Amino acid sequence: MTRSLLGLGMLALASMAFALALGSVTVSPADLWQVIQGEGSTLHRTLLLDLRLPRTLAAFGTGGLLAVAGALMQVLLRNPLADPYVLGLSGGAAVGALLAMLGGMGTLIISGSAFAGAMLATVLVFGLAHGTGSWTPSRLLLTGVVVAAGWGAVITLMLAITPSYKLPGMLYWLMGDVSYARSPWPAVVVLAVSVVVIMPLARNLNVLARGPMQAAALGVSVRPLEWTIYVLASLLTATAVTTAGSIGFVGLIVPHMLRLILGNDQRIILPASALAGGTLLVLADTLARTVIAPEQLPVGVITALLGVPTFLYLLHRSR
Repeated sequence: MTRSLLGLGMLALASMAFALALGSVTVSPADLWQVIQGEGSTLHRTLLLDLRLPRTLAAFGTGGLLAVAGALMQVLLRNPLADPYVLGLSGGAAVGALLAMLGGMGTLIISGSAFAGAMLATVLVFGLAHGTGSWTPSRLLLTGVVVAAGWGAVITLMLAITPSYKLPGMLYWLMGDVSYARSPWPAVVVLAVSVVVIMPLARNLNVLARGPMQAAALGVSVRPLEWTIYVLASLLTATAVTTAGSIGFVGLIVPHMLRLILGNDQRIILPASALAGGTLLVLADTLARTVIAPEQLPVGVITALLGVPTFLYLLHRSR
């Protein structure tokens, strides 16, 4: 366990150093090390500390948030296809954020509205998928796709009636682009606090993964634990959306791949998801801003290109 997390931590640091060094102006490892030590030229310090470091931290925090949210949902629903983007939580959070932006609200209200939208999407998807019986992978997937399509229609309507001077700012939420992140620290802090909060529950999550009846028989308070996961996953998704817009498939790819490599122990998977998800989005953002430089792609395009084939493969396997 410790060795795996240490390896992922070193990989995360290496990806961040790579992202800092690569760009329209390439920074050599020697110059990067000088800036880390508080030395180096003014140009390199400004480039790295004021421009690239905040973007890299925002990408890491956002990727970690989405990966942990996906891991929690997959445990709760015992379904490897569960993901904030696929199930419509990202869409609900985006609608909430866009409504606040349309009303001219501040950052705090936008974040709260995104959280409310994510919670509403959670209640809709899980409530409709449950119905009068129990969750099934096909029912959950179908409900999530329909709800996500509904949020997409609402977003289209909002954009159609939005004054033209507000459109550029609102379109940012739909691109999934880290370059417009106002500050990386909310995402990083929420990610760190959430992992600390959820780790003591990892043993109960391992039991819950076997089913609610078995968990209840072993003394786990199933309903409070489920609601904790609901609220925490919505908070993680809302924070990610308010930081970098709607980015898909990170919560699907990362936890599934980690389970194939590390097993299904949530004491390892949850912190590993935070590290691996952050690393994936840092690398994806680096690719997005360099592949057609000086033009930049939204990082959501890169994650979708990775996530769609993975989703189809998992869907085929689940048959």
